[in-house]
Amino acid sequence: MVTFLPSRPGRLADVPSFHRAIGGAESNVACALARAGHTARWISRVGADGFGDHLVAAIAASGVDVSHVRRDPHRPTGVYFRTAGDRGTEAHEVAYYRAGSAASAMSVTTLDPAAIRSGRVLHLSGITAALSDDCLTLMHEVTKRHTKRHSGRGASGGASGRRRRPLVSFDVNHRPGLWRDPHDARILLDLARGADLVFVGEDEAAEAWGLTGGPDAIRAALPEPGTLVVKRGAAGAVAYDSDGRYAQPAPRAEVVAAVGAGDAFAAGFLSATFRGLPVPTRIRYGHLWAAAALTVPGDLAAPPSPALADRLAALDDTAWQRLHLGPGDLHLGPGRPDLGPGRPGQTTMAAERQAKDQEVHQAMDQEVHRA
Repeated sequence: MVTFLPSRPGRLADVPSFHRAIGGAESNVACALARAGHTARWISRVGADGFGDHLVAAIAASGVDVSHVRRDPHRPTGVYFRTAGDRGTEAHEVAYYRAGSAASAMSVTTLDPAAIRSGRVLHLSGITAALSDDCLTLMHEVTKRHTKRHSGRGASGGASGRRRRPLVSFDVNHRPGLWRDPHDARILLDLARGADLVFVGEDEAAEAWGLTGGPDAIRAALPEPGTLVVKRGAAGAVAYDSDGRYAQPAPRAEVVAAVGAGDAFAAGFLSATFRGLPVPTRIRYGHLWAAAALTVPGDLAAPPSPALADRLAALDDTAWQRLHLGPGDLHLGPGRPDLGPGRPGQTTMAAERQAKDQEVHQAMDQEVHRA
């Protein structure tokens, strides 16, 4: 959907003008991954209108494959307006105009199922489930677990070696304003139980599901996913898999706008997953990519280069906790001076943007079997 960002702080009623940008949880993740050199495809529906033209062009410009985005001549592209304040405060306002939008018409019949299942990872958001009954049916279908697996392995890890669905990544993304009945948010718990990798905020779990016992209580309610990541805002994140529990604090960040950080965290975690990095390092990658989003005004930010992220993620615990990131710190270009002890130094954005296909396949095969 198209996002309208306020030109200054204040109530929606008082803001005189807005700046146009792009928004949407899944497309944010796809853009971030593509900018980091991964192969990403965005599958959706937009209107056959100017806003739809803008969305498709902007997302494609990030390197995302948009060939499976369908244009709807009868329904408009969704839009929303928000205030400049943090989403976690009472002063924050969001006005969604998505009822009857092209995206709300997504269904098992209007999207290509082969395209949906062709990737190694399928990333979904709970926002989609709230758009319409057809969208919810689609979400149930793509998160349905299939117990039958192909037993053969092709020499190159081809179709004969893949299971019947990709590894399903699901970001709960609870948005109360999109649900007609607050109790409907329990649907997100059922969808999460069908996923292999789940991202959920501790505050979301409390608001949507009444789970107030912290990360361990959330894991107890969600034992099914192979990997569960509980985000705790400035306090960091806790991840669970079959081998144990991993907690990592978040580095301090000078917040410019607290939007898009959750999508950036998911993209960073997924990027590190593709590379087969240990779970604690995946969490740190999520924090670094989230910090990159927090220190820019819009929903999207270029992720840190792999070389810079690797350097920072490898810091010892003391140095990691001293890390303080501000605007520009995660997007250093050639010739920029070192920022001092515990701060990122000179790097190039061209450093090792993409892992070799074989390395990605091996890492994701391990993750599929773990799930």
